[in-house]
Amino acid sequence: MGKITVIGLGAGDLDQLPYGIYNTLLSAEHLYLRTEKHPVVEELKQQMGKFQTFDAVYEKHSGFPEVYQEIKEILLLAAEENNVVYAVPGHPLIAEQSVQLLLHEENPSIEVEIAGGQSFLDASFTALKIDPVEGFQLLDAMSFSSGELNLRSHILICQVYDQMVASEVKLTLMEQLPDEYEVVIVTAAGSSGEVLQRVPLYELDRAAGVNNLTSVYVPPVKDESLLYHKFDSFREIVAELRGPDGCPWDKEQTHESLKKYMIEECYEVLEAIDEEDEEHLAEELGDVLLQVVLHAQIGEDNGMFSIEDVIRTVSEKMIRRHPHVFHGTEVESSEEALSNWDEIKKQEKRDKGQTESLLSSVAASLPALSKAYHLQKKAAKAGFDWPEAAPIWSKVEEELNEFREEIEKPDGSPRRAKKEFGDILFSLVNMARYYKIEPEEALLSANQIFSKRFSYIEEQAAVTRRKLEDMTLQEMDELWEKAKTFEQ
Repeated sequence: MGKITVIGLGAGDLDQLPYGIYNTLLSAEHLYLRTEKHPVVEELKQQMGKFQTFDAVYEKHSGFPEVYQEIKEILLLAAEENNVVYAVPGHPLIAEQSVQLLLHEENPSIEVEIAGGQSFLDASFTALKIDPVEGFQLLDAMSFSSGELNLRSHILICQVYDQMVASEVKLTLMEQLPDEYEVVIVTAAGSSGEVLQRVPLYELDRAAGVNNLTSVYVPPVKDESLLYHKFDSFREIVAELRGPDGCPWDKEQTHESLKKYMIEECYEVLEAIDEEDEEHLAEELGDVLLQVVLHAQIGEDNGMFSIEDVIRTVSEKMIRRHPHVFHGTEVESSEEALSNWDEIKKQEKRDKGQTESLLSSVAASLPALSKAYHLQKKAAKAGFDWPEAAPIWSKVEEELNEFREEIEKPDGSPRRAKKEFGDILFSLVNMARYYKIEPEEALLSANQIFSKRFSYIEEQAAVTRRKLEDMTLQEMDELWEKAKTFEQ
């Protein structure tokens, strides 16, 4: 049975190398070094026996995964004939992907033993004078994303091999931190050549001396305003608003009392979209998010559900209803994807033992115009729809006539007039749906146009120091027509 003994060369000079590792390194008959570029190797090169390095393997490949895969294969092949020692910088179990590949290799004829070594972490903590118990995060410069960053903790980003990697690290950190945020470049921690450079983030990739012994330290963020973009920070703000020392208004709110605000904020989002104002849209989406988090906080305060439950539920739903994305199902078009969505939704209801009307899934709280649209849309899926426009136009005319007849009757009923007028609106919604117009959005747009034109009339009246009540309808109509010219 072959054996691979993995040792760590530590983070610094020879005097920091454990005695057992020192003996193993000098007595090894078949020694492999992941890299020759290490202070210990430089000091012991004359005393060490014959060894082989994998520096040339790095030159062969464009990516590290291929490098580590080849290193693993060479070591396994060598271990079939002899016991070998494999030496890596630092500690074998910290930021050493090639060692992980060896440990997860299912080869019963090869034993992999981790003999230990000193981690660069110990030397880095000493150099930076930080205590990891306060909160610490270790990240690989080659694979971390900005979403992983725990900015309230000490962060050490290892394997910052060169300026190119440093540039990638800088750009990722700048997604979460200001350009001027101070970071520390740590090179050869614990060795006689140890160097610490404190630089603003935007200069991270301009520093000299970045090499295979370089890490980047990001101090914990102390200024809470720098974290206002983080969801956890926002959640904490809302929780504090509803906490014992929070805002009286926020503490009084319930799911019921907040309903009207949710509706208002959604309409303001639609307005921002219609205005094509991205900055305004971002602000209004924030207001909708506030409503969501407020409802979730109320649910948590009542011991019913939390924001995690909300996110988990919708995440599961998105994965379940998108099998063409997450489970290999193939679709040819967005229409087919939507059809799959509807069928999966129906199956979910069947699994829950729910047998309900096709129309019952339309939210009761929708505004009447929008609800009419969605009721018709649901019924149309079952074939209850006109396939062409002519009968829809006829229906609109029929409803207009019935309304006119009702209001012109000497004994006309207000209740029947209201009913006939509702029929007009319902038939107009059907026409809008046929022409792929969302009636709620169309009416919202008309409201906005009306408001802008009427505001122009008010402005012009103010310029001439006249009250609207003193103006004739003809004068106001002329200003209305002039306002229309500014829209073209």
